[in-house]
Amino acid sequence: MNEDVRLTAWVRGRVQAVGFRWFTRAKALEIGGLSGFALNLEDGRVQVVAEGSRKGCQDLLDWLREGDTPGRVDGVTEIWDTPRGIYETFAIR
Repeated sequence: MNEDVRLTAWVRGRVQAVGFRWFTRAKALEIGGLSGFALNLEDGRVQVVAEGSRKGCQDLLDWLREGDTPGRVDGVTEIWDTPRGIYETFAIR
């Protein structure tokens, strides 16, 4: 079963001012079928919200944790939810 889901992930480490949001958007577009955004937070983390297939969101989460990301990822915290369907594409905020 590959129902649509909503993934919210908070990525901590050296993830700001290194192109992290741009690469996250590029990866989401490469995976395909994902909408949402990547946003710098004031505390230095990046918040990633993705909606789409469970497999697509899991692939993005795996990349955030272990992929060839810019900067340095020290950890990722995530929650899963039902999609809201309010995003048309995957954006950088």
